[in-house]
Amino acid sequence: MTETSDMSVARVTWPVLIEQLLFLLMGTADTFMLSHVSGSAVAAVGACNQVVSIVLLVFNMVSGGAAVLVAQYLGAKRISDCAKFTAASITVNLAFGLLVSAFLVVFRTLIASVMQLPASVVPLTNAYLEIVGSTIFGQALLGAVSSVLRANGFTRVTMLVSLGMNILHIVGNYLFIFGPFGVPVLGVTGVAISTAVSRVLAFVVMLVLMYRYVPYRIAWKDYISIPACHLKKILTIGVPSAGEPLAYEIGQLVMTSFMGIYGATVLATRVYTLNLMYYILIFGSAVGFGTQIVIGHLCGAGKLDAAYRVVWRSLWVALGVTAVIAVTMAASGHALLHLFTSSGSVIQMGTHLLFICVLLEPGRTFNLVIIQSLRAAGDVRFPVMMGILFPIGMGIPLSYFLGVHLHMGLVGVWWTICLDEWSRAVIMSIRWKSRIWEQKILVTPRSATVLPTEA
Repeated sequence: MTETSDMSVARVTWPVLIEQLLFLLMGTADTFMLSHVSGSAVAAVGACNQVVSIVLLVFNMVSGGAAVLVAQYLGAKRISDCAKFTAASITVNLAFGLLVSAFLVVFRTLIASVMQLPASVVPLTNAYLEIVGSTIFGQALLGAVSSVLRANGFTRVTMLVSLGMNILHIVGNYLFIFGPFGVPVLGVTGVAISTAVSRVLAFVVMLVLMYRYVPYRIAWKDYISIPACHLKKILTIGVPSAGEPLAYEIGQLVMTSFMGIYGATVLATRVYTLNLMYYILIFGSAVGFGTQIVIGHLCGAGKLDAAYRVVWRSLWVALGVTAVIAVTMAASGHALLHLFTSSGSVIQMGTHLLFICVLLEPGRTFNLVIIQSLRAAGDVRFPVMMGILFPIGMGIPLSYFLGVHLHMGLVGVWWTICLDEWSRAVIMSIRWKSRIWEQKILVTPRSATVLPTEA
C-alpha cells in the first residue's frame, strides 16, 4: 500500500510546510550570517538567488509536469506509465541542468551587469555563481526526484531529506563565515560551497529513497529510451505551468534592477524584508502544494465534485492562517529586522514593507492555492496567460512609475506586487468556480495492479 492511501490535504501538507520552512531557515541563516560580513555580501547572495530562482523554474517545467501526470495516473490506477514519466523527468532535467550550469558560469559577469548591481557587489556575485552555477544541475535532479516522491504522497520523506540538507548547509555556513577550528574564512565563497555540496548530497539520498518507496519499477532503459508521447505530455503541462512563475520572477528581476540605482543598502533592505515575508506566505504555499497533490489524485480518479470542494476548504484555512501571520510579522517587524541590521533607515523601510504585506499576502494565498489546483487538474494555459499579462504587462511599467519616477523606491514596488496579486486572485477564483477545468483532465481511470516496491 502506498503512502497516498486515504490521502487528505492535511496529511500531505504538513510535511511540505515543514520542508518549506526548512528552506526558509536556510535562506535566513545565509542572510543572518552574511550580515556579519557586509551589506554587499547580503545583496550579492540575494541577487544571485533571484537568478537561481528563475533557473529552477526552467527545471520545474519538466519536474512539475511529470508530477501532475504521475499524480493523475496514480489516481486513475494506471501505474505502469508512472515509471516512464519519472525517468523522462530525471533525464531531461539532467540535460537542462548541464546546459544551465555552463551558461551561469560563462555569463556570470554579464548577469551582474544586466541587473545593474553596484560595483562593490559584482565580484561577490561572480564568486557565488561560479560555484553554485557549476553545480546547479544537482538542483535540477533534486527537483525532479523530490517532485516524483511528493506526487506519490511521500512528503514526509522529502521533508526529512530537506532537514538533513539544511543542517549540513547551516553547519557549512558557520564554518566558512566564522572560521572556527582553523577553517578558512571564505565569506560568500564559503556560502556557495556549502549550498552546492548540501544540495548535491541531498539529491543522492533522495534518489536512493525514490527507488525504495515508489510503487513501480523504473528500468535503466526508461532513462535512455523516452517515448515521444510521454515527453510531449510532460512538456504540455510543464511548459505552460512554468510560464506563470517564470513571468513573475522575471518581473521581480526587472524590478530589482530598477532598485539597483539606489545602491547596495536598498538591495539589502529588500533581501532582509523578503526573508521575513517568506514566513508569511509559507503556509499558503504549503497548502497550495498539498492541495495540488490531492486534486491530481481526485481528478485522475474522476472525483470532480470532491476536488471542487477541497479547494475552497483549503483556501479558507490558508487565508485565515496567512492573515494572522502577516499581522504578527508586521507588528514585530522592527524587532525582527534588528536581527539583520542596526541601520535605522533600513529597519524603518523594511517595517513599512511588512505592513503592506498585511494586504498583499492574502491575495497571494488565493493564487498559490487556486493556480496549483488548476494546474493539477490540467488547466494550465489560462493561469499562464494571466501570469504573464499582470506581472509583465502591468507590474514592470507600474513599478518603474511608482518606484523610480515617483521616487517611492521599494514601497512603490511592494504596492505594485500587491495590485498584481489581488487582480489575479479575483480572476482565478472565478475560473475555479466556473469549473471549466473539468474539461482539462488528462487521464481516464482504469483498474491496474500496483507493482511491488523495488528495494
